[in-house]
Amino acid sequence: MRVTRMVAALTAAVTATLGLSLATAGSAAAAGGGSWHAYGNTNPITSSSSTWRCAGTVPVATDVSAQVCAIRSSGGGAVQGAVIVRNNRSSLYSVQAAMDLATPSASLGAWACPSSGVGATSWSVCFGPTLSQSGPVNSVGEANNVNLGMSPNV
Repeated sequence: MRVTRMVAALTAAVTATLGLSLATAGSAAAAGGGSWHAYGNTNPITSSSSTWRCAGTVPVATDVSAQVCAIRSSGGGAVQGAVIVRNNRSSLYSVQAAMDLATPSASLGAWACPSSGVGATSWSVCFGPTLSQSGPVNSVGEANNVNLGMSPNV
């Protein structure tokens, strides 16, 4: 199921990123792509007031790792998916990422962030859009075609 969900999520993400319509995708998938945010040496999880639930850290390349997360706002009514990338190299590293967001019964959408440079010894995060959702959600993701698994529910 996880592989099927990732293939469906990435198909929707690529379609949304390219601006094509996908009749079978939900409105969230059609809402657009993800966006990168650089964090420098500030850990995005510990610097946030939101609740992050992340899968384990996975090596993407030598001295580069990533993890997929589902995030819930501090107020509890909003959620989003994210892929965190940590570059421990002494030079810029180019990465593309994608993630989806789903409840136990339905997909809320899938998004992709185009290739971007992650600064030396720093964090960057690819975020999906913020969605209203009070029930539990999780996220499946990838970075540079490396499967990051599934986050726990948040």
